[in-house]
Amino acid sequence: MAKNHDPRMHTAEHILNQTMDRMFACGRCFSAHVNPDKGKCDYHFDRPLTDDEAREVERRVNDVLRADLPVFAETMIRSEAEACFDLRRLPPESGPEVRIVRVGDYDACPCSGEHAERTGQLGRFRLTSHTFENGVLRVRFKLAALA
Repeated sequence: MAKNHDPRMHTAEHILNQTMDRMFACGRCFSAHVNPDKGKCDYHFDRPLTDDEAREVERRVNDVLRADLPVFAETMIRSEAEACFDLRRLPPESGPEVRIVRVGDYDACPCSGEHAERTGQLGRFRLTSHTFENGVLRVRFKLAALA
């Protein structure tokens, strides 16, 4: 993990990924960069996102944040995890067990990062911009500071 890793932003990335996949069947981002103040996710996509779609992504992510879902990790045996998750991004030395991070019943994926304890701790999600070039949709986002 990067030295400027932020558990709130990283948890928001998980929720954004699941939201994008549910809306567009595009899978999780293939590249992400998340800092405490901003983040970006790149998706394989076939067109630009419309402004209406961007607002709907933002609305759905914020619905998950307001639901105050628990965020927790569990360990799975690698062979079981392979049946449920794409493990290609895990390093080969990750061992016989895989850590799965769950966001309530909304999202689950292999991850070794730090996360918030609940989605209600994240604040408000804002999709700040989206661009499309050469089959890549880049989505940039921020979280409003907690009151």
